[in-house]
Amino acid sequence: MAASKGSAVAHTREQWSGQLGFILAAVGSAVGLGNIWRFPGVAYENGGGAFLIPYLVALLTAGIPVLLLDYSIGHRFRGAAPTSFRRISRPAESLGWFQVGISIVIMLYYTVIIAWAASYTVFAATQAWGDDPAGFLFGEYLRVPENELVSVEVVPGVLVPMLLIWGVTIVILALGVQKGLERANVVFIPLLVVMFAAIVVRAVTLPGAADGLNAFFTPDFGALRDPGVWIAAYGQIFFSLSIAFGIMVTYASYLRRRANLTSTALVVGFGNSSFELLAGIGVFSALGFMAGQQGVAVADLETIQGVGLAFVAFPQLLSLMPGGPVFGVLFFASLTLAGMTSLISIMQVVSAAFQEKLGWSTRTAAVVVGGSAAVISTVLFSTTTGVLVLDVADKYINEVGVVGSAVVTAVVLGLVLRRLRELQTHLNDRPGVVVGGWWRYLIAIAVPLVLGYIFVSGIRTLLTERYGDMPVWFLTTFGWGSVAVALLVAVGMTLVPWRRPIDEFVPDALPGIHRSGARVGGAPAGPPPPRPTDPSGGAR
Repeated sequence: MAASKGSAVAHTREQWSGQLGFILAAVGSAVGLGNIWRFPGVAYENGGGAFLIPYLVALLTAGIPVLLLDYSIGHRFRGAAPTSFRRISRPAESLGWFQVGISIVIMLYYTVIIAWAASYTVFAATQAWGDDPAGFLFGEYLRVPENELVSVEVVPGVLVPMLLIWGVTIVILALGVQKGLERANVVFIPLLVVMFAAIVVRAVTLPGAADGLNAFFTPDFGALRDPGVWIAAYGQIFFSLSIAFGIMVTYASYLRRRANLTSTALVVGFGNSSFELLAGIGVFSALGFMAGQQGVAVADLETIQGVGLAFVAFPQLLSLMPGGPVFGVLFFASLTLAGMTSLISIMQVVSAAFQEKLGWSTRTAAVVVGGSAAVISTVLFSTTTGVLVLDVADKYINEVGVVGSAVVTAVVLGLVLRRLRELQTHLNDRPGVVVGGWWRYLIAIAVPLVLGYIFVSGIRTLLTERYGDMPVWFLTTFGWGSVAVALLVAVGMTLVPWRRPIDEFVPDALPGIHRSGARVGGAPAGPPPPRPTDPSGGAR
């Protein structure tokens, strides 16, 4: 009876309609707000054009290899992060839940940035920020208190768009993989590319655009001798590809058994980097124009990246350029779409994990997870001090949580459990580019060394320097507290009993798997083998 039930569920597991749907969803997850407002500034501050050298090296030696690792885990073991890691080894389930905890923290604060972008899409039509974009952002719009660090005053202009975004996202998740996530990305990604391409074309035709491009691309090869530049390159690649916190593991689990994994990883990796380069061209062309209008050098502009670039520098620029209202609407609508495609992928990580652990339906998980997150998110981030909480939580969960997750994953799979050869075989048993033994060495040795250094350096800095000159109690509560939330999710959910058999979906998805989880041969041409009683029971 159990076997029949497992087989039935296996055949009804959701899947992408095809390779294109998965690619668009994966690109949508990777292309987010950071591509537009983080990469240009990081590149400019770390050698300009010369930064592209370590950036490309980082993409090839860490970005794409870890992307392949996530793909192979999700596709091989056919589940969200906790399910996949549990099937690899029982104790590894907590690592999967830690990645889910990271996604929970990120989706709570990520929504408010999308809400800002959505609000500014409306503001751009009339250039509501006037002559003082900074004063408008922090004063009239966000109402950041001057003398209070913590305030519970709600900002209606933030609360309303946040609730709308949560509503749209919950509906998309409730519709499922094909009807929800895939259809949303099929619409959002082409629209995002068209709108942002129009912005870039307009930007490069502005007077002074060449000065901005010179500032962006002029190489400072001396910077390549600075280890910090290389660390910045690895950090940028790592943070921009949506790896090591469950997204690509979950997305890959919905691919068909014979899907092309390796070539898809190349398309997603280089597609994400191409969009970042496009963003750099557009941003610095615009900054060159703004510098010319102000009679200063590009280097003398105050805001080159982050919130200041998107919500202060660009509104100021739009007030100066011809056709500012039109291109302002396009720019902030692009930010909104980029944020939405990333948000739905982050929420799917959490939703899928709870579906598989607790036996919830797609709609139940979407409503419970999305509804709970919406309440917590609006309480924390729709207030006048939400921007400060966001800044701290983002800093700590990325530099401690995400990087730590990647290091532990690489060490556990590469050096402790030694599952990389099996995962490499799984990648190469499918159509696409053949992955050589170099991949195993990069994951087991190079990635832990490089990211481990970034991880240790980041923690040392956070412990010895007060981020943003904020009080220690504030940093502890919202910074280290964010990491603690992810850890609590990892411990708590691992202890919760599985409501579904852990070997559901195994018959079709895991041909050739014995109880140990070891591969015993290529995918069979005939019917799948009998279902193992417990694929995680004897895991190495």
